[in-house]
Amino acid sequence: MVAATAADLLDPKSPAYKKAKRNYLKTTRNRPEHIHEEWTPFRAAEKKYKARFPPPDLSEVLDLAAADESRAEEVKRGGWTGRPDAFEWRELPLTQEDPKGKKKAYVFPDIPGLVLLPSFLSHEEQRRLVRWSLREHSRHPNETNLDTHYILPSEGLWNAYLNSRQVGEPEHIVPPRATYLDPSTVATKETSGPRQLVSNEPASKSNLATLSSDPKLPAPPSLTVKPLPPSSLISKLRWANIGWYYHWGTKQYDFKRGKIEVDEHLKEVCRTAVNLVPWQEVFGPEGSEGWDIDEDWRTWGESYEPDAGIVNFYQTKDTLMAHVDRSEVCTTTPLVSISLGSAAIFLIGGLTRDTPPKAILLRSGDVVIMSGPQCRRAYHGVPRILEGTLPPHFVSENDGVDEKGGKDLEWEPYEEYLRTTRINVNVRQVFPKGFTPPL
Repeated sequence: MVAATAADLLDPKSPAYKKAKRNYLKTTRNRPEHIHEEWTPFRAAEKKYKARFPPPDLSEVLDLAAADESRAEEVKRGGWTGRPDAFEWRELPLTQEDPKGKKKAYVFPDIPGLVLLPSFLSHEEQRRLVRWSLREHSRHPNETNLDTHYILPSEGLWNAYLNSRQVGEPEHIVPPRATYLDPSTVATKETSGPRQLVSNEPASKSNLATLSSDPKLPAPPSLTVKPLPPSSLISKLRWANIGWYYHWGTKQYDFKRGKIEVDEHLKEVCRTAVNLVPWQEVFGPEGSEGWDIDEDWRTWGESYEPDAGIVNFYQTKDTLMAHVDRSEVCTTTPLVSISLGSAAIFLIGGLTRDTPPKAILLRSGDVVIMSGPQCRRAYHGVPRILEGTLPPHFVSENDGVDEKGGKDLEWEPYEEYLRTTRINVNVRQVFPKGFTPPL
């Protein structure tokens, strides 16, 4: 699949522009004229950046890469560009000097606790995490969205796909899970219509036992999905669980299923990011309001211990709507978010959807840290994956290297996949270090 570029979507003569216009006219034909007046500021921002027609104006989107000469080729090739002065920011010195002088931290007066580390990961580290996400992590025992509906290959979906490419034989067909279940035990009517939003009770030490005892039934497998080869299922992969199992139906962790240890290298990447941030400069000596005594930023050097998370796999038409993370007992400790592949627009607002959100353009290698009582309870989302923004260092023709420094000859399938994909590795801490949950 060839991804549309920014140039295509902005050119009135291009097929992509004309198609977007036709779809816009079709979908808005019966839309009430003043429906936008009912939208909250956050919803209005989501609609603005999600729109394929007219193409969104990015002049209010913060894009620090636009002022970074080392990323000029990446910005130029992608076509989508925001502004480095879209709203106020402050640069902070890192706690340890970067030998190459490239790593920097930025904070935002309007969003206390939000830290942006642009281009934090090297090109080689980005490739390593892409491989880990697809080849090593998205397989048993780590649950994915596809496990509900399919009996996935034991070696993992991505590895089965790679094997079929290398051998050159017909692909193994992945069977639907419902095929092997007793029909009387499977729901015969699947839900339709808009997805129902779940408003979960914020987790805390005091209600953890109650939340843990709530029933967390497995989602029923679909009765309508068809047997498919791995190459057709890869684009349907949306997430892979990290650490404690997350139950999507209740938006709570299912602690009774136990925990899978978080990959040590991933933990080290997250710890490094957290430890490089000068937290006193972020929160200041007076920044103690709303903190839990066990989660004070002064202790993060010793107490930060990521134990859960998710790898999100976004295709170019996917979105992540406004939401708040409230399933963790740790309500202020850092949530570390790593961007890989295509660029995206990230929105973050306040404690309600009525707060107008700020928009940030995140590119591959950027790391965002959400921390503190205000930022961790702020509504946030991803309304747009930006088409055609795969950076040059993910393209085979640019002499990519493997993890050992040699020519990366096996990168082609990853490059093909990433041309229409953004991978987000999102890691957080559920329990304070040393806390024994009543499970």
